[in-house]
Amino acid sequence: MRVYLAGPMRGYKDFNFPAFFAAAEKFKAEGHEVFNPAEADLEEFGTVENVQKLYEADPEKLKRHVMKKDLLWLLDHAEAIAMLPGWEKSFGANVEFVLAEYLKLKQIFL
Repeated sequence: MRVYLAGPMRGYKDFNFPAFFAAAEKFKAEGHEVFNPAEADLEEFGTVENVQKLYEADPEKLKRHVMKKDLLWLLDHAEAIAMLPGWEKSFGANVEFVLAEYLKLKQIFL
């Protein structure tokens, strides 16, 4: 199954990347293909510090950029969405959840 990870990032230490990586490992160990937004950000920007600098410089530009990439994967590939703890408080994760509901993807709550 192709699983998209969704959860809170802004306002968390290291953008909550450790929680995303832990969830990704869990699903990969079960044999699933995983889209991990934290991993995608690190592949593109190199380090958490670089992500932080880009966010501080222009948060709206960064949000638009990463959400476009993330939502395209959700639209084009996902069969399920896995919601990390705290997702309810994240505006971005709520957007992803509503889209997943619209697409009738399987919902997994961690």
